[in-house]
Amino acid sequence: PLVILDEGTIDHAVYIEKVLPVALKYGNRVFGSDWVFQQDGPKPHSHHLTQQWCRDNFPSFIGKDRWPPNSPDLNPLDYSIWDEFVNIINWNKVQSKTTLIQQIKSS
Repeated sequence: PLVILDEGTIDHAVYIEKVLPVALKYGNRVFGSDWVFQQDGPKPHSHHLTQQWCRDNFPSFIGKDRWPPNSPDLNPLDYSIWDEFVNIINWNKVQSKTTLIQQIKSS
């Protein structure tokens, strides 16, 4: 699911409170208890409290010390999903953040 936040910059606390629980709930619903969670390297993802939350909550978690470098095939959001959004959004209707969110949700 798409998590849309009103905050400007997302720090580790916002990421832990608002994004990770959604990922956990969705992952458990779709995959049951047999799945692995891995992130990329932005500070909210690599912060030690984020790493601890992930170790404590996800059924299986690949910590930042084991992340493979430069692995676009492991990050479908950046290399697949966003490309799809770019191609299917009706950009003529996007006049504001609200209309962009509407276009993304209807995609």
